[in-house]
Order: sequence, then C-alpha cells, then structure tokens
Amino acid sequence: MTAQADQATDERAAVRETAQRARVAAVALRTLTRDEKDAALVAMADALDASAARIVTANAADVDRARESGTSEAIVDRLTLTPPRIAAIAQALRDVASLPDPVGEVVRGYTLPNGLQVRQTRVPLGVVGMIYEARPNVTVDAAGLCLKSGNAALLRGSSSAASSNAALVEVMRSALAEVGVPADAVQLVPGETHDSVTHLMTARGLVDVVIPRGGAGLIRNVVENSTVPVIETGVGNCHVYIDRDADIDKAVAILLNSKAQRVSVCNAAETVLVHRDIADAFLPRALEALKDAGVTIHGDSRFALHATGAQIGFEEVTDDDWAAEYYSLDIAAGIVDSIDDALEHIRHWSSGHTEAIVSDSQSAIQHFIAGVDSAAVMVNASTRFTDGGEFGFGAEIGISTQKLHARGPMGLAELTTTTFVVTGDGHIRT
Repeated sequence: MTAQADQATDERAAVRETAQRARVAAVALRTLTRDEKDAALVAMADALDASAARIVTANAADVDRARESGTSEAIVDRLTLTPPRIAAIAQALRDVASLPDPVGEVVRGYTLPNGLQVRQTRVPLGVVGMIYEARPNVTVDAAGLCLKSGNAALLRGSSSAASSNAALVEVMRSALAEVGVPADAVQLVPGETHDSVTHLMTARGLVDVVIPRGGAGLIRNVVENSTVPVIETGVGNCHVYIDRDADIDKAVAILLNSKAQRVSVCNAAETVLVHRDIADAFLPRALEALKDAGVTIHGDSRFALHATGAQIGFEEVTDDDWAAEYYSLDIAAGIVDSIDDALEHIRHWSSGHTEAIVSDSQSAIQHFIAGVDSAAVMVNASTRFTDGGEFGFGAEIGISTQKLHARGPMGLAELTTTTFVVTGDGHIRT
C-alpha cells in the first residue's frame, strides 16, 4: 500500500471516528431541556465575544492566503471576520436562544374513533454534516442551529477558512464543556484533502443528513455522490422583474438594493427584466443609480439603446451571463414584451432561489406568483430579504432550492423530522 493510500485510509478512519463521537453526543442532546440548550448557546456567544481578538488573528491568516492566491474580493469579503462581524455572529446565537424550541412541538394531533390518540411531534434529525465554502460565519450559525434543534454538527468548511474555523470551533467547544454539554456536539471534520468530504458524505448510518452550502460545483458533487441523504441548497441566480405597472421610485430602489447592497451573497439579484411599456420612463433613472453604484450591464440589443445614453459600463449579454451568479457588480439585463415573456425567461434560467416583481397591479402580481417555481417570491421588495434572519428564523443553516423536506431559508424547524406518538389504553388491532 502506498503512502497516499495509507493516508486515505487513516483519513477515512478519522472521519468515521469523529462521526461516531457525534452520534454519541446526539443521543445526549435529545434529552436536553430548552433551558440547557439556551444556556449553552449564550455561553458560546459570550465566549466568541471574549475571544474576538484571537479569532480575528486566525482569520487574518486565511484572508492573507486568499489574497495571495488571487481570490476575488467578493469571496474575500465572505471570508473576512471583523470585530463587528464576530459580535453579529455571537448575537445571532443569542437570537437563536430566544426562539421557541422546535423539539417536542406537536405538528398535528387528533383522537381516532377507536380512542387512540395520535400526535406527530418534532424530533432532532440526529447528526448533521455541513459541507461549505469560504464563509466562517456558517461555522457558528450551523453549530448554533443544530444545538438548538438537538442535533450534533459535523462541520467541513473549505481549506480557505481553515484557521478561522479551527479557532471558532475551539472556542465553542470549550464553552459547551463549561456548561456541561458534550463538546462533541460541535466538531470539525478532520482531514485536509477533498477525500474527507467524500468520507463524510458516505458515512451512511453514522451521519443522518448532509447539507452542502457553496458554489454550484460543490453542491453538484455532494448531491450526485453522497450516500447520506442530502438537503440541497442552491446557487442564487435571482431575477427582478419590473412590471409595466411598477412604481418607478420603488422599482429603482428595489433593483439597486437587490443588486448592489452586497454582491457576495446568494440573494443578490443577477438579472433584471423590464417590461417594454415602462422602459423609457424607468431605465434612465435606474441606469443612473446602477452607474453610480459601479454596476456593469450585460444587456440585450434593446437594453443597449438605453445603456448607451446612460454611459454606463455595458457588454452584450450571452447565455453564460443569463446563467451566471456573478458575485460582483454585474447584472444581466433584458427588455421583455410581456409578463409571460419574463416568466418564460425566469423558468429557463432561474436557479429556483428568489424572484422579485415590482408592480402595483394585483392581477400581475398574482400571475407572477403563480408562474414562478422558486423557493421565494418577493413582491415589491428586494431579493436581499430571502434570509433566515430576515424571515425571523434567527440564523439560517442554508437556503434550500429543492422541494423535499425543506424549501427556502432553513431554520430550526427544518432541522427536525417527526415521530408519531400513538397512545392507547390496552388497544389491540382486530
């Protein structure tokens, strides 16, 4: 056996041993009270605040490596932790602590004619594997949401955030131990190669579910190769449709916020579609606002006529543009003849994440809602609101674009499954 094969064997064993420890911890987590879980979350938050300087130092090493390797500034932004960002991450844990405990919630309950009482109740999934890229805040969000919902978290972040993730997990594990909660409720998956990802997503029987969160390639790899059940999160090719009956002030503000408020996130808009009947009134103001924000337009031939006069950065749109999740100050743009043309375009190119309509016409709004097939639809609101925190879930584990188990921002309830509890009084079936 070669040294490389020996390393692969050792790495697989290490991942499985970590998963086994997580499974033991998950059993203990099932019996924790809400007060015990909330105290652990607050302890983790306090520890993060107290260790902010140490975490920033570890993160700076990751950021330096990223810049040296030519990583785009949008990805560097997602990677960077600052004292205010650490404070916000810690506060997110406190916010999760303040939320109702989903475990034990009765989804439905009833009594059968024969007297049997049936209750469907929420229970933890068990061991949740997270596979994600670049964003160390996911390390804390995932740990907190998993703990609150009674699950053990196995965290496999990317090598680009290795120093940050190690520091964050060490701080959180120490806090858990201090309040008597198993530290193995939160663990980093060992291994420095991509093989450790494979070992995690094929640890069927030890890991109950895997959630990938990152680029299209990562998600596709996990979905296609995992033997552990997967909750698929998706990339965000989000669209804003400006209807013929849109309020222009609202439309300009919503488009600008959707595209330019923060470009490195999956709920940023990547395409704008404008109804031809409002183009002449809307586009001069919209293009001026986008130009001031530094946005480059990738537009169709009809859009080009307006962009030329606005002196905004412009390129001819391609199929790659229509399909792109830019993570930059770029937006694909087109003028459509009808709302149905907009819907047809969205159905063809959308990743199923978020679509927005700006319109004062209720009939157009209802037609749009019925016509799109995405996890979230924004009506006269920015696509940037598709977020667990903005929806009131606290932090989110990810945004699911699939249709089974969970869809859209996933909070605490989406990290549970259900058990049917049937209570009788000596009942037997005849």
